[in-house]
Amino acid sequence: MTSWCLAQMNIARAVADMESDTMAGFVARLDEINALADGSPGFIWRLQDETGDATAIQAFDDPHLLVNMSVWQDLESLQQYVYNTAHVELLKNRVAWFDKLNDVSQVLWWVPAGEIPTVSEGKARLQHLQDHGATGAAFTFSKPFPAGQGVLYC
Repeated sequence: MTSWCLAQMNIARAVADMESDTMAGFVARLDEINALADGSPGFIWRLQDETGDATAIQAFDDPHLLVNMSVWQDLESLQQYVYNTAHVELLKNRVAWFDKLNDVSQVLWWVPAGEIPTVSEGKARLQHLQDHGATGAAFTFSKPFPAGQGVLYC
């Protein structure tokens, strides 16, 4: 077993409330996409509330800003899920449900195996990426860093 796992956080600003007709196509696929993640090779954990998803978790002042977090065994496992499963269909249709953000909306970082990151830590990593660009402490799919780098003291 590896001593490091990959954590990720991404945010998105919904164009409307989750109960709206506008968001119905996205909401209708949540259970399917969450179950797909849960069963994907390399999946370890995802942020969720008692209903099984994270759309009701209020991590930011903006009630339309959604947060998603997960932990994976490695970068390749997360990439496989994001870009080579039905999840990619939601990415392709995201303009129907989410506003384009001016700042960075996804961050990756390494956590010790067995550690579950907090939303506060994810927000700090996202801010670090926005402030400093990709480093060992906070990086992106396009600029990854090796496992074990990037202790961030918040």
